[in-house]
Parts: sequence; structure tokens; C-alpha cells
Amino acid sequence: MAAPEGPLVVGVDSSTQSTKALVVDSATGGVVARGQAAHRVSGGEGRESDPEEWWAALCTALRQCGEAAGRAAAVSVGGQQHGLVTLDSAGRPVRPALLWNDVRSAPQRDRLVERLGGAQAWAEPRPGRSG
Repeated sequence: MAAPEGPLVVGVDSSTQSTKALVVDSATGGVVARGQAAHRVSGGEGRESDPEEWWAALCTALRQCGEAAGRAAAVSVGGQQHGLVTLDSAGRPVRPALLWNDVRSAPQRDRLVERLGGAQAWAEPRPGRSG
């Protein structure tokens, strides 16, 4: 492989099922190295994942990129959204993270929407409620 023409950049994508890393030559857009590691997600209505596995998957994916990852001038990270990670006072996860597609609370949501008079009512300003 030819020497990179520009600074190296690492792109990281941490999704609900795996973490991927890509090292790119910023001058040419050429891929210098890549890595990927999966993490487990529980099945069924309860969609949970261990945040510690996310960290381990990131470390594995970066190791697979070899020394190129260590020479990077910048890192860009994109990740899953709308998850709930509960932490203790030391910043450690206390339970698996609830992922965006966990639908166990759907019955409670439906009852709240019905009780207030429909989904549109939740979006309208109400006295005593900011927003």
C-alpha cells in the first residue's frame, strides 16, 4: 500500500448490533484499514444491550485497523440514538441499556395518549407546562 497523502481520519459507527471502524486517507478518500465487531442485542419486545460490549467492540474494531488507527489525526463517531443507559455514581452501567426499538412501554404510552385526548394533545401547549 502507498503512503497516505493526507492525514488519516477514523470513522466509527456504533449501531445497535455492531461497531465498525474505517481509517481513511483524508486527501484521497482511500480506505487504509477497517474493522468490525458485533455486540449482542436481546430479542423480542425487550431490546437491550450491554454498554460494556459497546466499548469492547470499539476496542476490537480499532485493533483490527492496526497502527493506522493510532496515527489518525481525527476521529468521527456516529452512534445509535434514543437509548437509555443507567449509570452508578462511578459512571458504570448498572443494567443493560434499553434500545430505541424496545417496545415494552407501548401499552403505557397508549394509555397516556388516550387519557390526554389523542397524540395531537400532547404536542399542544398547556397551562403550567413549559414548551
